[in-house]
Amino acid sequence: MAAPETHSNGEDGVLLRLPSVRGIGQGRVISGLVLALSLPPAVELLVTVLGFRNFAMIMLLQLAVAVAVAAIGGLWPAVVAAVLGSFLLNYFSADPVGSLSIADPSTLFTVVVFLAVACGVGLAVGLATRRAQEAARSGAEATALSELALRILSSDDSLESFLEKVRGNLGMEAVTLLGSQGITAQGAAPEWRVLASAGSNAPVTHAAADHAAVVDPHYTLLLRGGPLSPQHQRMLAAFGAFVVAVRERQQLVQSRRDNVRLSEGNKMRTSILRAVSHDLRTPLAGIKLAVSSLRQDDVDFPPDVERELLETIEDYADRLDHLVDNLLDMSRITADAVNPLLTGTTWADVLPEALQGIPRNRLRNELPPNLPPVQADTGMLERVVANIVENAVKYAPDSDVVLRASAGAGITLGERPASELRIVDQGQGIGPQEVLTMFQPFQRFGDAPTPGPAGGIGLGLAVAKGFTEAMGGSLAAEPTPGGGLTLVVTLPLWTGEQL
Repeated sequence: MAAPETHSNGEDGVLLRLPSVRGIGQGRVISGLVLALSLPPAVELLVTVLGFRNFAMIMLLQLAVAVAVAAIGGLWPAVVAAVLGSFLLNYFSADPVGSLSIADPSTLFTVVVFLAVACGVGLAVGLATRRAQEAARSGAEATALSELALRILSSDDSLESFLEKVRGNLGMEAVTLLGSQGITAQGAAPEWRVLASAGSNAPVTHAAADHAAVVDPHYTLLLRGGPLSPQHQRMLAAFGAFVVAVRERQQLVQSRRDNVRLSEGNKMRTSILRAVSHDLRTPLAGIKLAVSSLRQDDVDFPPDVERELLETIEDYADRLDHLVDNLLDMSRITADAVNPLLTGTTWADVLPEALQGIPRNRLRNELPPNLPPVQADTGMLERVVANIVENAVKYAPDSDVVLRASAGAGITLGERPASELRIVDQGQGIGPQEVLTMFQPFQRFGDAPTPGPAGGIGLGLAVAKGFTEAMGGSLAAEPTPGGGLTLVVTLPLWTGEQL
């Protein structure tokens, strides 16, 4: 059997092995002819030397020779062996010996049957060999297509990489997938656009392609390269169906992502409406009440009362500003619209701005000096720290909030060295189930809520986590030894390069 043909590309190596269908092969045919010319005389010489004169047995020996030659060389060497064997049987074994004439008609019939059987065996062996090779080719095609189908189902390869595999398997220079623009006017030619391509100088129109395969009414494959064999034409039809499957799978994945995003957006809008109906109306009602009181012409407020009303307005306005900021930030995070400007900054650099409005008597800054800078967006990191500290102050009213930081000593993010900021409180802490949901939007926990302007709508930790991950870091929660909660912000160390 001839050596298998292989097609490959540079990325995946040999992708397909197809055995060549070229009959038995020239080498075996030559070997068969040599045996066809040598074995029948050898048999007659052997029986003559041994004095063996049984015509039927000698004929069976010559038939066995013809079968063996057919198995090796196929039809034509078997015909040569049969003809030569028949001549030798007639001349050396059939009466009268030494003559080509045959005295007994039954012997003539036997020689003719021998010749027909030998030629038939040769023909059958040749056809069987060819059918076996064709079956091997079909099996290789089926195996290749099966492996290709498994790759589609088990991987997320892009359409371009899949077309590259098709190009390599078919031995083409370039492959392009065209998609129609949808329903066109009756009688009008469909408008095609390029969905993906592989190879150099990929054709973009039917005129520029050497081959075109209409996969279905909406997709067409254009190919540029040499001629396609019948086997490759059959495979092209299967490849076209697989390409459409890859395309539709991508569309399904994108549709699922869009549905998830729409669902999250609907949830966000519902939560915002809930927040507006309660959490935002409360400070607005307080501001309106204070302003209405100050505008009363028939009431003369003492200076301390007037100052208290103005402070109330300011506190509620600050609360509104904080709530609106968190709502806007959460909308950006949900829409994947957060684009941090990463620079090198230290934990200590962001604390003054982040801790504005936090009572100093509630804070203990235990940051060591000379910590290396981390990779962060300064404004986002200030919001992260501010939200976490405000949450700790709110839900641990009887505890100091401790800030600690460290770097090195096995602190990493993936393979990058990192630094972490630990914000520790000694409050009541939260349960394991609450830890799983505490970073979700609009989550509030009842360990020690503080009413009034300090209240919120449960976005602080969700925004902090979203900003931290956008900067390439992580935010995690763990129990504080002795009770309470510790939030750990981990960011990679700054390397001096914009990533």
